Amino acid sequence: MTAARRHRRGPRRRPVLRVAALAATGMLTAGAVAAGATYVRLDSNVERIEVETLMGTDRPPAPPPPDPSDPRAGLPMNVLLLGSDSREGENAALGGENDGVASDTTLVMHLSADRSRVEMISIPRDSLVDIPACQTTHGITGAAPEAMFNSAFARGWATGGDVASAAACAATTVESLTGVRLDGIVVADFAGFQSMVEALGGVSICIPEPVSSPKAGGLTLPAGPQVLDATQATQLSRARSGTGWGLELASDLSRIDRQQALLGAMASTALDKDLVSDLPRLTGFVSAVTQSLTVSSDLGSGLELAGIALSLKDIDPAAITFTQVPVVDSPTHRYRVEWTSQADVLWAAVRDDVPTTVALAPDTAAAPPAARPPSAEAPGTGAPTTSDTPSATPGTTPPEGEQGAKICP
Repeated sequence: MTAARRHRRGPRRRPVLRVAALAATGMLTAGAVAAGATYVRLDSNVERIEVETLMGTDRPPAPPPPDPSDPRAGLPMNVLLLGSDSREGENAALGGENDGVASDTTLVMHLSADRSRVEMISIPRDSLVDIPACQTTHGITGAAPEAMFNSAFARGWATGGDVASAAACAATTVESLTGVRLDGIVVADFAGFQSMVEALGGVSICIPEPVSSPKAGGLTLPAGPQVLDATQATQLSRARSGTGWGLELASDLSRIDRQQALLGAMASTALDKDLVSDLPRLTGFVSAVTQSLTVSSDLGSGLELAGIALSLKDIDPAAITFTQVPVVDSPTHRYRVEWTSQADVLWAAVRDDVPTTVALAPDTAAAPPAARPPSAEAPGTGAPTTSDTPSATPGTTPPEGEQGAKICP
């Protein structure tokens, strides 16, 4: 089978937008930094992996370029973003010790042909899907029906022993499920995310209510506008339990709002600081971005990546939207989800370069959310949301006793 199992119930919350999406924001705001000697130095930071050969030829077709002299111009692009959960080296200090390598974050970043919009489509890690056999550098993995989606990355790593194999298996699975041709793959990690926040000088964000998460490095944040340093931002992106802002649910899915707010805040911070006109700060930020990424060779050179970023430098933040594959709770597997028929509508829109906001409009969207399931994980929708996040005022604190809903618009 080449499609996820389906079940007719209301859609569920969007999954967590993690480090890969934050790295993508860095790419979108990179602008024209790859010039002259700066380009040469930054290009050498990016680690590249050969994935296309491992994925073979049985793939969705690639559209012909309208201008052979510029293969990317005038064509939509689909880039797979993966958040690596490797806990080696510096990542262990940030995320905790853990054996093995996994990716519980997967997003498809769709860039429209006219570069007027960017859509981040998140695939729930706990989706029950059919994972196809994957070619790796050391053999072929067996197919895995009704497996957790994020196990594709782990299976590729277990057989091939490298990031290229893991990424190739994840990408093969995505193409098999969606029919969307991927133009490249980007893998990011925790340490890279922290470096990017440091390069930005912190992230301005509005926290809707006091947050406390002892297990996330003792994270404690007041309600209201504030600037998070790199450590706080990383802790917030990792926090799973505690009090405030959905932490009481102690669920991966409860991190949705926090991750989306953090991503939007990072994009807004980068845009507000006008990095493109501040070459020293821009160079530091893009250097942090490039050092944190592993990129498939089919995305081309750093100069080509910079050209893509340049084509997006004037994009309206409201044109960067976030959505999730519509899912429902699995009736047979606790804590697992299954894609609904609306997933077909979503991926058809991506293939046709139609805005997902149009494809998943209320009059065609799935039924309203079902009642909260026994697991106490909050229901939600697969409808897109924009990246707009209220700008925080650095150094401010919320009025005594004022509720978060009143503090953050």
